[in-house]
Amino acid sequence: MKKLLTLAALGLSLAFGAAHAQDKAPTAQQTKMATCNKDATGKKGDERKEFMKTCLSAKPAVVTQQDKMKSCNADTKAKTLKGDERKAFMKTCLSKG
Repeated sequence: MKKLLTLAALGLSLAFGAAHAQDKAPTAQQTKMATCNKDATGKKGDERKEFMKTCLSAKPAVVTQQDKMKSCNADTKAKTLKGDERKAFMKTCLSKG
């Protein structure tokens, strides 16, 4: 009985941990990687390597509110967020950085 309770507690904590990990927004580096990867479409071999190296090492430009809006809006579409969930995401996304 004791082992069963221990296993149940372990299972619940793992489930909550996995659910919490899914709620996190991508880091700046992950976003940068996705953007550079998208921009590198069509490039192959050494050309792609050089492009990715340059793109990933570039200092971030000043991000305008319009750029933030485009980025956050694209993220809501990728995550298929709707209604109140989308509003909450947009609020936190637009208030970052």
